[in-house]
Amino acid sequence: MTGTDSITVEIIRHGLLAAAEEMARNLCRTAYNTVVYEIHDYGIGLHDVSGDVVADAPGIAIFTRGNDHGIKKAVEFLGADAMAPGDMFVLNYPYWSSAHTLDPLVFAPIHVDGALAGFASCRIHVLDLKQKDPGYVLDSTDMHQEGLFFPATRLYVAGVRNDEVFTIIRFNSRMPERTIGDLQAQVSACHTGVRRVQEIAAKYGAETLAWAMAAINDHGERLARLALAKLPKGTWSAHDFVDSDGVDVDRMVRLQVAVTVTDEEMVIDWTGSDSGVRGPINLPLGQTEALCSLVFKALTTPDTPVVAGNFRPLRVVTRPGSVMHAVPPMPTFTLWTGLLAGEVVLKALAEGMPERVPACSGGDVCSMMGLGVDPRTGQAWLEATNEAVGMGGHAGGDGADGVMHLSEPGCRNNPVEVLETKAPMFIESYGYRPDTGGAGRHRGGVGVSRAYRFTAPSTGICLVYKTRTKPWPIGGGSAGENNRIVLNPGTDLEVVQGGSYNRLEAGEVLVNDTGGGGGFGDPFTREPESVARDVRNGFVSVQAAARDYGVVIDADTFTVDAAATARLRERAA
Repeated sequence: MTGTDSITVEIIRHGLLAAAEEMARNLCRTAYNTVVYEIHDYGIGLHDVSGDVVADAPGIAIFTRGNDHGIKKAVEFLGADAMAPGDMFVLNYPYWSSAHTLDPLVFAPIHVDGALAGFASCRIHVLDLKQKDPGYVLDSTDMHQEGLFFPATRLYVAGVRNDEVFTIIRFNSRMPERTIGDLQAQVSACHTGVRRVQEIAAKYGAETLAWAMAAINDHGERLARLALAKLPKGTWSAHDFVDSDGVDVDRMVRLQVAVTVTDEEMVIDWTGSDSGVRGPINLPLGQTEALCSLVFKALTTPDTPVVAGNFRPLRVVTRPGSVMHAVPPMPTFTLWTGLLAGEVVLKALAEGMPERVPACSGGDVCSMMGLGVDPRTGQAWLEATNEAVGMGGHAGGDGADGVMHLSEPGCRNNPVEVLETKAPMFIESYGYRPDTGGAGRHRGGVGVSRAYRFTAPSTGICLVYKTRTKPWPIGGGSAGENNRIVLNPGTDLEVVQGGSYNRLEAGEVLVNDTGGGGGFGDPFTREPESVARDVRNGFVSVQAAARDYGVVIDADTFTVDAAATARLRERAA
């Protein structure tokens, strides 16, 4: 094997990518949880002997980078020599694993010819591990309210199932069958990864495999540095807010970032953010690093698969004990800080490179989780879905309408048919929200609205933490419309809110309204025909066309009244 054999490296790289994708397919075939097999709430990776990812299967992007962090912490805790062939570990200690307790990382060492050659990893969201509340925890004030912790614990020992651990899980889960089934699906996925990497090593040799993994990451670094060299240089700062920490509900939590781009690195500094808060939105360091990696990847190497080498020019600075760097026993269960913070980085970058980043999207994942007892079966049920938002307008065009938030680019939402089949609920309506995209030369994408009528007493958990600040625009555009949750709209019981834990009776309605993206550029420079098209498609109303764009649209023909438009724009000028 020589350093010039790029063909072999490329064959191995594609073999690893195929193996990671096979892991994902096996996971989806065997998981019990629709959050996994419908939404793709997973992070799957193959890693070198240091724990650095060399291939992944896209799901939740920040999971895969968090897996790197978790594996390295596990090796530091146990020692690589303690990891034997056939071992399978579970890690969900938040400060190591980069996520909350219900996002356990399952990983396996990969041995070739008796020596450690790498790792296979799989992280998903499981349904219950004895957290204090069923479904999701919104108001914990201490890590010990957030469930069972596994600090790199063996699920399998030398290929033999560790029944004592599974028994502990069974007796400490409200939904043991589905939780254990999902963990076993993770085990299956990791076993697939181990087997496929060993097959590659058997064909090309362990030394060649190790050299190829190093070459893959070195190449990923070179690509990132080439892209970094083309970015504007400087330091820019921005801030935004999380609605609350779930405990002190009237206090918004400040996320403050400074981004510096030099010829050598990008530094993302969170030390100006609020100190740790009482509620569970404090972020484990591994997830802070992961969300920064997602933004850096999008700016530098968006067209190539994720490898750890992509992130060598990135440095993340945090203050231990702050909301962006949780330390024990700070509560961490509600991870929405990590979903909102990525766009705070983009907001800072928009100050220095507005032509390279979009305006803010709807800004949230807007998740709704329902649970209760299904009268049709007498069994406990729990189903969830993340909702689409509008993307921000950008220099190249309009923001996309109703797509998954940028923190979950590989994910989907749960279809109406799945939710209605598996849960006692009826989806009364589902569609776009007109006039939610910020006006601009390039319009922000519109959000969506989905209305749930529960047909049995249920709990509706709403995970929406950007409702008090609007999605920001760029270059003279207008802000997008906020996210919101509406209970029982149009009745005396109507309530408009954000993140919340709601007890609902049969017949009550919960509406999840998601936000639109911010606009890019002066709205009065938008082509009138583009505004007319938006009106015809139901994204912009006739009234908003005149008010926000200075374009008069005939309500019957949806055509532009050119003379009236010219007069309106002249008066506005």
